[in-house]
Amino acid sequence: MPDTNALAASVKILVAGGFGVGKTTMVGSLSEVTPLRTEELITEMSSGVDDLSGVEAKTTTTVALDFGRITIDHNLVLYLFGTPGQDRFWFLWDELARGALGAIVIADTRRLENSFAAIDYFERRGLVFAVAVNCFDSAPVYTPDEVREALDLDAQVPVVLCDARDRASSKTVLMTLVEHLIHRATAAGVR
Repeated sequence: MPDTNALAASVKILVAGGFGVGKTTMVGSLSEVTPLRTEELITEMSSGVDDLSGVEAKTTTTVALDFGRITIDHNLVLYLFGTPGQDRFWFLWDELARGALGAIVIADTRRLENSFAAIDYFERRGLVFAVAVNCFDSAPVYTPDEVREALDLDAQVPVVLCDARDRASSKTVLMTLVEHLIHRATAAGVR
């Protein structure tokens, strides 16, 4: 019988990527609690600052972070932190990344080049990540291997096709990252 007085291990996971790729949506679809969102309306002041190419219908944007929680079992709780996507909010990333065990980088095949900054960020810091290709209705469809090649990812980085709106699909991405983290820890002899 599990010890109900024992505290569950808490793990911080980042959900990152470019502007409008589905970070807020994924955190919301995964979270078992009402997610904290710092969404604000996109105003005329962001005109010429934020590139709305490919996401012209977007009316809000994350200005600080998204936060959600998902309990894997009585021993493990994942805290999800969604990052803002625009360059002007990147100063927040260092604080959000502090203490994170891993990250999900969401990619949009309509604007795949917007994924490079997040990938570079995690590679430079040695933070383990997986890539989730959010399959928007109007987006070109590519295989995970084609996306891996286009993003010049190492062979061990998981690439998963998903629909960030769908809880089961987002859970598959999250579990792929968790399994990748476990595999890397096991290979390194960490217990």
